[in-house]
Amino acid sequence: MNKHFFYSAVLLVILSLALFLFSRYFPAKTVDMTMKDRLTLVLDPGHGGADGGANVNDVFESRLNLDIARKLDNIMGLFSVPVVLTRNSEDLIYPPGARTIREKKIADQKQRIALINATANAVLISIHQNKFSDSAPQGAQVFFSGVAGSEQYALLTQDILKTVLNPNNRRAARPIDSDILLMRKTVCPAILVECGFMSNPDELRLLQTDTYQTKLAICLAASFFQAQEILKD
Repeated sequence: MNKHFFYSAVLLVILSLALFLFSRYFPAKTVDMTMKDRLTLVLDPGHGGADGGANVNDVFESRLNLDIARKLDNIMGLFSVPVVLTRNSEDLIYPPGARTIREKKIADQKQRIALINATANAVLISIHQNKFSDSAPQGAQVFFSGVAGSEQYALLTQDILKTVLNPNNRRAARPIDSDILLMRKTVCPAILVECGFMSNPDELRLLQTDTYQTKLAICLAASFFQAQEILKD
């Protein structure tokens, strides 16, 4: 197949999806993104460095998380939305005292928390992948912190992901477990998105494709724009 034709076809699919989302989730009004107090989207690609996250057949969660975050960053750039990434590489720099993997993970989480909490008007999306001992479970699921606005934001995001990616997905948005340090310590509205199950072979194949990653990114962009009023309250 001609490479130019292939990329044109992929672009057409992406544009069609974007038009669908914008018509469905932007029905009544336009968001003013020129305000001085506009929101800054903080993207947290989970894991990285010494912590690769889930691993299935040498496919590492950390890489998938970063790929999706970069695509979402590019989409937001089209709308001039300020974006901060907690990491933009698979390589991380740790403080000298962090020697074990556990020490490195804790140090990294503290650095990310400091960056997020230092960002004015921040909204956090932490991007992750799921894994289970059974290969059957599938579907994205959104978790939310206890900060005001997070729950409504998560409910909206879950609805969009279900509508676009998997209408049969019965997973519901849930409060995040209290032992997730990053979500517990950040002071801004925050959601954690488990984009899919790496333990499900079909979903893992999808998660590795540019097209599906872009669909995920568009869904997350749509929910961010739709949730503006919720997140600014």
